[in-house]
Amino acid sequence: MSSINGGAKTFSDSDRADTPTRKRGPKKRVSSYLPLKRFKGLGFLIGFLGLFFFVNWWMHSRLNNPDLGANLTDSFTNSTPLVFKEDLRNITKVNKPTKTAFGRLLKLAAHALAEGQNKPEPKGLWEEPYALASNWKPCADERDWEPSEGNNGYIMFTANGGLNQQRVAVCNAVAVARLLNATLVLPNFMYSSVWRDVSQFGDIYQEEHFINYLKPDIHIVKELPEELRSLDLDAIDSVITDEDIMKEAKPSFYRKNILPILLRNKVLHFVGFGNRLAFDPVPFELQRLRCRCNFYALQFVPKIQKAGAVILQRIRQNSSYGGLLDSYLVGPYAKQKMKGKSAAKVPKYLSLHLRFEIDMVAHSLCEFGGGEEEKKELEAYRQIHFPALTQLSKNEKLPSPAELRSEGLCPLTPEEAVLMLAALGFNRKTHIFLAGAQIYGGSSRLTSLMSLYPHLVTKESLLSPSEIEPFKNFSSQLAALDFIGCTASTAFAMTDSGSQLSALVSGYRMYFGGGQMPTIRPNKRRLADIFLKNSTIEWKVFEQRVRKAVRQTKQVHRRPTARSIYRHPRCKECMCLLE
Repeated sequence: MSSINGGAKTFSDSDRADTPTRKRGPKKRVSSYLPLKRFKGLGFLIGFLGLFFFVNWWMHSRLNNPDLGANLTDSFTNSTPLVFKEDLRNITKVNKPTKTAFGRLLKLAAHALAEGQNKPEPKGLWEEPYALASNWKPCADERDWEPSEGNNGYIMFTANGGLNQQRVAVCNAVAVARLLNATLVLPNFMYSSVWRDVSQFGDIYQEEHFINYLKPDIHIVKELPEELRSLDLDAIDSVITDEDIMKEAKPSFYRKNILPILLRNKVLHFVGFGNRLAFDPVPFELQRLRCRCNFYALQFVPKIQKAGAVILQRIRQNSSYGGLLDSYLVGPYAKQKMKGKSAAKVPKYLSLHLRFEIDMVAHSLCEFGGGEEEKKELEAYRQIHFPALTQLSKNEKLPSPAELRSEGLCPLTPEEAVLMLAALGFNRKTHIFLAGAQIYGGSSRLTSLMSLYPHLVTKESLLSPSEIEPFKNFSSQLAALDFIGCTASTAFAMTDSGSQLSALVSGYRMYFGGGQMPTIRPNKRRLADIFLKNSTIEWKVFEQRVRKAVRQTKQVHRRPTARSIYRHPRCKECMCLLE
């Protein structure tokens, strides 16, 4: 991860003294010298142009090489244990070549990157564009209430989904426990037949810190009292599933329907608990408690913090200094933080969350250039993992793949993502941390990205085999490393705004970043219209339109009503706006 810093050479007086000087002579001698000078200059120009075209040819050849970077991409595509049912194993294939409609644009991007290698990047590329962003300061750690006694009973809950869905569920459960004056039992995480990760709360987050930090808010215990452990919760109707609670239920629903059960049985068990608490209307202090839980109470265990710190150090080329958010993410393993203008000395890197796993691709109902084989493969996956969607497509006329794409409802492909980055002005020397699980299509889908940006790394390529070994087969712990790598980056680019990881990362950067940590949120509908012209659009026009489409998403505004506080913490409950 070395970098080369070039600078103009300066000469001292002694340097000049050693430089031979040409004395003036007869005009005849001067005229005989000039053709030689012109010849040398012409030779230099021809050599430079030859080198330029060689680099161009080399980059184009890399774009067409499907075996490029097999070691890196194999480690990336095989990193997270996404497991398919046995009857799907024979259908799903990886590392198969995929046709792309962007061959022309990719070559133009390669040409532009080769031409601009030594040119300065666009002004503000690594900065938040609005000074107003720095006026929002974190203040969710401020409290204005007495601790809850939690004497109405005990709340257990088992959260479903992956790491980021579980994180949201934990903080929502904390708020419900306070709302119902209940004692919260440490969360359990549901085992998933897809991800097959047995990690529990204590394998990912620090239990003691969670309990102690929230002690002024709610009472938390590690397990039920002995006298309640033998109860058959199903028999006494104390098991509450997602079917029993509407999505984003209001606090009044819990008081009216859930509190009586708690008071009667003294114990409740929420199972699933995905998005089961509304964001509005919610009392001020209760909303602030959710922010406090997300931004302060959930600290990764030392094992994850230590590995995360190694990732940050190596992607920053072993710099002696850390980034703005390192201390919040890796705790005692963070390097010294630079302040003010000195912070510019910390090597920059861009993180990219490429949400292009098979679950996202299949659920989108879009097409991605794989023809009939791709259609059969994704339909087979839907029948197993999204049977309701398969049934719906049989009973109703759904939008066509072309209609979905034109509306910006398809996930960005790796090719579209790299074109967006090149158009925004990130040069070839940019160091990129690539986050995500198994990319659909395997390593061949990453060829364009890796050829245009050779300084691309993943957690697997940054950590040694022995360092990554403790995390293998634990997808949530691997996702925690991605969370750290993305959140700490100088700039963060998402490819799907609906992704829970992207939402939590951008919210964390917004809360602690002081208006200095830009996030690229592509408007996929606008980009889709631009990409549709890929066969005719000129590169300069493409650049201008992409930059405008991304710039329009960087406005600084308060959290819209009913939107997630974890993604949009700029609101009076979570942050304070300084005049």
